[in-house]
Amino acid sequence: MPKTRLAASAAVLALAAGGAALAQTAEPPPPVSEQLKDPKAADVTVMGSILEPAQLAPTPERLDRLSLPEGFEISVFAENLVNPRMIAVADDGTLYVSRREVGDLLMLRDTDGDGRADRQQTVASRPDLHGVALDGDTVYIITVTDIYRTTRREDGTLEPLGEPIVDDLPTAGQHPNRTLAVGPDGMLYVSVGSTCNACNEPDPRNATMMQVAPDGSTSSIFASGLRNTIGFGFEPATGELWGMDHGIDWLGDNEQHEELNHIVKGNKYGWPYVYDDGRFNPQDDPPAGITMEEWAAESTAPVGMYVPHSAPMQMAFYTGDAFPEAYRGDAFVAMRGSWNRRPPSGYEVVRIDFEDGKPVGFEPFVTGFLMEDAESPSGWGHLGRLAGLAQGPDGALYLSDDKNGVIYRIAHEGEGASGGAAGLTPTNGEGAQVGTGGQDTATAPSPGEAALAMAILEARGGPIDVTSPAFAEGQPIPDAHAAEHENASPPLDWAEGPEGTQSYAILVEDPDVAKEPPFVHWLIWNIPADVTDLREGIPGTPALPLPEGARQGANDQGSTGWFGMRPPLGDPAHPYHFQVFALDTRLDLPAGAGRAELLGAMQGHVLAAGEVVGTYARQAPAQ
Repeated sequence: MPKTRLAASAAVLALAAGGAALAQTAEPPPPVSEQLKDPKAADVTVMGSILEPAQLAPTPERLDRLSLPEGFEISVFAENLVNPRMIAVADDGTLYVSRREVGDLLMLRDTDGDGRADRQQTVASRPDLHGVALDGDTVYIITVTDIYRTTRREDGTLEPLGEPIVDDLPTAGQHPNRTLAVGPDGMLYVSVGSTCNACNEPDPRNATMMQVAPDGSTSSIFASGLRNTIGFGFEPATGELWGMDHGIDWLGDNEQHEELNHIVKGNKYGWPYVYDDGRFNPQDDPPAGITMEEWAAESTAPVGMYVPHSAPMQMAFYTGDAFPEAYRGDAFVAMRGSWNRRPPSGYEVVRIDFEDGKPVGFEPFVTGFLMEDAESPSGWGHLGRLAGLAQGPDGALYLSDDKNGVIYRIAHEGEGASGGAAGLTPTNGEGAQVGTGGQDTATAPSPGEAALAMAILEARGGPIDVTSPAFAEGQPIPDAHAAEHENASPPLDWAEGPEGTQSYAILVEDPDVAKEPPFVHWLIWNIPADVTDLREGIPGTPALPLPEGARQGANDQGSTGWFGMRPPLGDPAHPYHFQVFALDTRLDLPAGAGRAELLGAMQGHVLAAGEVVGTYARQAPAQ
């Protein structure tokens, strides 16, 4: 495959996946950088595009069209995963993948060594969970604002997350997908993207690479001016940090390039005022008193530049011995693909050739995910939006597609068939649950305290058993589920509804805050009839990908989804009624509906109902 060599100072563009997919289609107008001779004269014409290739199913026939270097093959490791994003692989071959839209971390294991996952289990849950990093048996997980540290068990499951070691990362905007890695120095390196396309960030921690102590006790800005460096890693021979940064949108189809940066402590990398190799962004001015020229002089130019809008995601340096020796020490990057370029770019895996610890060229490694499609309105289709990329101990690369819900395994035909996963053995059950406890289903709340009284009176199938792995009946609910702590919804389990059950609905209320009606903490309905449990940390989105078809309503705090316990300071413990209703229908109710609408829609359709009650008292902060 063709390779583009990098210049010694700033790299030239690598048009990596040859052919029509990356061909230039229109010259006028000239690039912004050519029009903008004077940085004060920001009168430019921009040619931009919105072109989203249609999503295509990865059928065997289409996958056969994927192109890899000779001797390599790609196969499906796991599928039907909904939204697999960032990947980390343990030394025993256990693969962990985040699912941002689902809000969990999924464990995948190939216990028989056939190259396909045969066991999967959710091992952690938090809304907006995205980045994951392993350091031996220590696991770091990051959401938008929080970093958690936990430990792997022998069966691959994780100890409970507990309190985050960091809980004050900047809130998100345009780039909420935090990633992290453990450096050779044992410190955590955390990518915090910008809140915008190009703007003066009020929080200096946005658009940076941060350095965080492994216990969360200290943190600092390591490097700045990085718009969104999701993919980064440490070159194995030198330990130096390299990352691929997303370029600014709306400067044109062919600007700004995706940047390969050598990320050095204290350096600035240009964003949002200077891009590529010292070009000026006409949309924004530096802070008062600083000229564009001064900002450029203080900024570090990229070492390499790639096709604009390709959207680089996770990066992995290859340290295995299953690939030919020429690949060892090289970096691989998953290119998610453009939505704003004509023709589209990305939708591929790119190899960055490193020699003596320095990058010397880009070249395509896996192409063919992007194709012309006459039936699509745009004329283009894709087999996936690529996201995660990590190396396993078997020497294979694992690649995620978060649109079709697939993880691929990329291997060299010369490696052993079993790889590093052959030693895994299945474990019994789905992992331990803490504090499951029982409940007395004969006791219902008195009228006016909760909606369950009405439901039980009309239910045709009697009560159903409801429990929570997080707390026993009548016992305290852990702080992790409170509003001022982690605000994660508690896990729930319930018995299967009677014959005719078509869906379940859940209503969580605190009658001690407001008697008529009670204070609503959670509304969720259209949970499929074959689902009888909810994990903790359900995201606060109106529609949920899992359980498929479920909808969430407005709580009394004014948000959608779960709002944690927050009784007044000094109050005795409040009771929280977690009520589950088995319904003989799916509800024709829009997401975001309130308590009254839900109760009205359920009227006459409740087959069975039950509840578990937990308590919570808010503690005053320590003085």
